[in-house]
Amino acid sequence: MRYLDSFERVITRILLVMMAVVVVLATIEVIWIVIKDVLTPPVFLLEIEELLELFGLFLLVLIGLELLHSVKIFIEQREVHVESVLSVALIAVARKIIILDPKDQTEGILLGIAALVLALVIGYYVVRRSHHPP
Repeated sequence: MRYLDSFERVITRILLVMMAVVVVLATIEVIWIVIKDVLTPPVFLLEIEELLELFGLFLLVLIGLELLHSVKIFIEQREVHVESVLSVALIAVARKIIILDPKDQTEGILLGIAALVLALVIGYYVVRRSHHPP
């Protein structure tokens, strides 16, 4: 069993390093896109599509940071924090909602997304409340 634990520790550390590299690269890309969009004529004016793309990229970096945090906690405490997982899921769904064009979606898809958001928020509330009683 010691070998299996060592193997798991090595793999999670490799994943942590790879995720950190991806978060750094994504951050550099966000910086590059912001600079490029701001300096493209008309200077300092962004179109709605550019703003939505930027917000989506910001949230993508935030998702990466949250995942990085979750893996770090797993390495340190050897447990998965449901609150962190739900937080990542909420950010991912929020990102999808921000970049989604509702005109191109059916009512069923929009209702499904609404149900997903409601389920995640309720789950997050229940988990958070169980860890931090009033």
